[in-house]
Amino acid sequence: MVRLSERRAWLWGLLLIAFVFIAYAQVFHAGFIWDDESHLTRNPCIVGPLGLKEIWTSTQAVYYPLVLTTFWALHKFVGLNPLPYHILNVLMHAGSAVLLWRVLRQLGVRGAWLGAALWALHPVMVQSVAWVTELKNTQSCLFYLLSSYCFLNWEKQSQITQTRRVEVSLMFGLSLLCFVLATLSKPSVVMLPCVLALCVWWRRRRIQWRDAVALASFVAISALASAWTIWEQKFHARAVGPDWAQNWPERLIIAGRAIWFYLAKLFWPHPLIFIYPRWQLQPSQFTAYLPLLLALMGLIALWFLPGKAGRAVFFAGAYYVMSLFPVLGCFSIYFFRYSFVSDHFQYLASMGPLALVAAAGSEGFNRLGVAESLGRGLAFLRVGLCTVVLLLLGILTWQQTAVYHDLITLYTTTLAQNSGCWMAHYNLGIALRDRGETDQAITHYRQAIVLRPGYAEAHYNLGRLLAEKGEFNGAVDHYEVALAINPDDPEAHNNLGATFVQQGRIDDAIGHYQKALAIQPDYAEASCNLADALLSKADIDGAIIHYLTCVAALPNQPDAQYNLASALLRKGRIDEAIVHYEKVLELLPENANARVNLGSAFLAKHRLGDAITEYKEALRLAPENVAAQSNLAWLLATSPDPSIRNGPEAVVLAEQARRSSDGKPLILRILAAAYAEADRFSEATDTAREALRAADDQGNSVLSDLLRKEIVLYESGHPYHRQSP
Repeated sequence: MVRLSERRAWLWGLLLIAFVFIAYAQVFHAGFIWDDESHLTRNPCIVGPLGLKEIWTSTQAVYYPLVLTTFWALHKFVGLNPLPYHILNVLMHAGSAVLLWRVLRQLGVRGAWLGAALWALHPVMVQSVAWVTELKNTQSCLFYLLSSYCFLNWEKQSQITQTRRVEVSLMFGLSLLCFVLATLSKPSVVMLPCVLALCVWWRRRRIQWRDAVALASFVAISALASAWTIWEQKFHARAVGPDWAQNWPERLIIAGRAIWFYLAKLFWPHPLIFIYPRWQLQPSQFTAYLPLLLALMGLIALWFLPGKAGRAVFFAGAYYVMSLFPVLGCFSIYFFRYSFVSDHFQYLASMGPLALVAAAGSEGFNRLGVAESLGRGLAFLRVGLCTVVLLLLGILTWQQTAVYHDLITLYTTTLAQNSGCWMAHYNLGIALRDRGETDQAITHYRQAIVLRPGYAEAHYNLGRLLAEKGEFNGAVDHYEVALAINPDDPEAHNNLGATFVQQGRIDDAIGHYQKALAIQPDYAEASCNLADALLSKADIDGAIIHYLTCVAALPNQPDAQYNLASALLRKGRIDEAIVHYEKVLELLPENANARVNLGSAFLAKHRLGDAITEYKEALRLAPENVAAQSNLAWLLATSPDPSIRNGPEAVVLAEQARRSSDGKPLILRILAAAYAEADRFSEATDTAREALRAADDQGNSVLSDLLRKEIVLYESGHPYHRQSP
């Protein structure tokens, strides 16, 4: 009989797990959403460069170190494929459902399996299960229920005198350990000591000093986790400011409305919205406090209900309110920026009312079953009714999971149900921008700003998109609004500076780049941009300073390396220029301009062979590169080393350069020298005179003086050769 009972228990447990996986099957095709990015896909502790050490020793853990550890471990095996993360979340939920069933049985609750199934398949739970980040909920719930299960076993065994103390102590220790693991997964489980006390009261109708002593260690852990969470929400999550400035009357209003809101969603789960409308609070109206008064009066009334049924209703009500307490508004939570309520907030609390419904239904059928004539028919009715209810909940859950398929679906559905959700407009704008749908993204950013004019992030992102479209005046307007709201935003200063550059307002750009660096001195992009701006103002020394800062932080930034090398070359710091040009070519071997300039740097160091190699490689990459043509022609025509000179080749190159240079005097000078090296002195003289006229027209006296001396050489039948260093 025992084995048969155990087999049945296994079958019921597997059936519960199967129901959960079927109801959540659509989740396995879903991706990552919203803050999955900050917790997982772009979390430096998960994807690098940080790791396990920082998860447990820094604020990078966002007070969920055990969940981040789970993400870290899973990422090592599967990377960022969303499927395994969704499977894990569904598995955690299914495991919690099985544990809930066993805990309800320990408490002697009728219809325990049905209560667990109602909870497992209820669509309100979808937000916690279909959203990868809410592994916080499912994992903490699993340990929460394990702790409860072990505690109830300990409490039962401790009443049996023949039970060995080692076994009792082990069970208590396991309960305490699981509670610690639950709080490290999500601190919303801090009400467990109160829940355990309630369970003891339910079993024995009283709580003794011995129970209080046993629960003291749980209370200590709970107090520590609560204090840490309050601190973290305020100083790390930054849940401070106007969005969290509710006074106590307003917080009491939130608490009262939230209790009834969550209860209503359990009994009528429509509509379920990712972000519910944020309530407008009116503390001056007495009616605003009625929900809280009714809730308190209801709990008091439940206390006085007679019999076991009355105790059961009180137990469920007290458990429900206790479990909701951390999210009722007494403490500031970052999510309150968007809404005072959310489905995932009642993941734990919902177990009480749903278990009560199952128990009431089971008890009702049992009482009806007293009449023998109704026995078999009533059994069929009971199974049929339970099947219909679970099937209906499963279908609703299946439908709700589709909402969490991807970001576009999530936010589009949210806006269809809550058109005033500025957060959904803003995040939908981000998702559309990532898909390249810029115009639609701009529309949603504008709508977010209409709904929330002081939304700095929306102004900033709208400014970015307008700048990308070339609408620089509009971009400047929104960047300036963003900075008026948050003047210490280095990225806004940097991007405003870049927009000013596009408008030709270099001095204004420099000012904002400098402000960005004053706020964030290690902001490499701002250093690069400031260096570019200073270079355009011919402040080569200042540009070099900031380029050096830039490439120190971003050594693989080819543009910065190239510009730094060019600035160093202009300042005569040849050896340093060579190093940075070589870095450019390491990153971009096909960069013809870098090869030309490296060749010129080699030429300045009299490394003629290396210079020729770079010029020829540049011409292989870009046959029409005028600088490579003219520089190589000059070297082949005028080199002091006769083994290098090649007049005919120099002429070919110089003539090619002339066709592309539109009669520039310097190119004409090179062509004249090439003609002379090829013994074509008449053409050399004529070309040099043409170059002289062009130089005189430009007022280039230095070049004019050089050409006059070279003309004398050509007229006397001598080529021009540079002297050896």
